Amino acid sequence: MTTEKEKFLNGNPYYIMDPELAKDETHARRLCKQLNELDDEKSLEKDTIIRKLFGSVGKMPYVQPNFRCDFGYNIHVGDNFLCNYDCVILDIAPVNIGNHCFMAPKAQIYSADHPLDAKLRGQYIGTSNPVSIGDNVWLGANSVILPGVTIGNNVVVGANSTVTSSIGNDVIVAGSPAKVIGKNRPVECEKNQILSKHTGDNGRPLN
Repeated sequence: MTTEKEKFLNGNPYYIMDPELAKDETHARRLCKQLNELDDEKSLEKDTIIRKLFGSVGKMPYVQPNFRCDFGYNIHVGDNFLCNYDCVILDIAPVNIGNHCFMAPKAQIYSADHPLDAKLRGQYIGTSNPVSIGDNVWLGANSVILPGVTIGNNVVVGANSTVTSSIGNDVIVAGSPAKVIGKNRPVECEKNQILSKHTGDNGRPLN
């Protein structure tokens, strides 16, 4: 017989009050609490907890308090993931985030969903839809990414935007629902200009 956790992991409707899943959520909350209470100078301890909490993690993750998630093990982040203050990732389904991605304060990513049928909601049936975010993506402050959304590479999501549908590469989006408001040049095209403005010939920062 299929367990509720197996239904959950396979992306099927499941009973959200299942004891096994509740145990997993409690474990994630404890790790979040530990992470949120650590001072910045405890960088190695923070890194260890992030790697225990998330399903997979690249190089140099940085997560500020107060971070919240459902299970943690459905979150997968690439290199140089930066998560600023008060961010939320509801990882009922997998949330995949690429390299060099920023979440500004209070940015939120939701893969959790519920049935439209009130009877099913009343029976505590949960549903989900995975979220995928490419490389070099910046989610602005208070932005919300809804279930089932895919965001391409080199995308900027404006502050207070709600992303309800998938987005391609190299664009800036804003609004609720978010719409494309401009093109975004690939990061590598501007790399030399950025370095020349902020560093000297020897690569050291200019004061």
